[in-house]
Amino acid sequence: MLTALGLMLVFEGLLPLLMPQAWRETFMKMVALKDGQLRFVGLISIIGGLLLILLSK
Repeated sequence: MLTALGLMLVFEGLLPLLMPQAWRETFMKMVALKDGQLRFVGLISIIGGLLLILLSK
């Protein structure tokens, strides 16, 4: 579990490190979304992550 958390942090840090302006613009767009839209993005992210976990076994 700790390895998974570490990998998540590495991947989360890649975009702001390599493309800070694109990351900032994306973040500003996310802030402008309504709660329901953010929940949908979170749900899709969870489903995608679970699918990757299942496919890696």
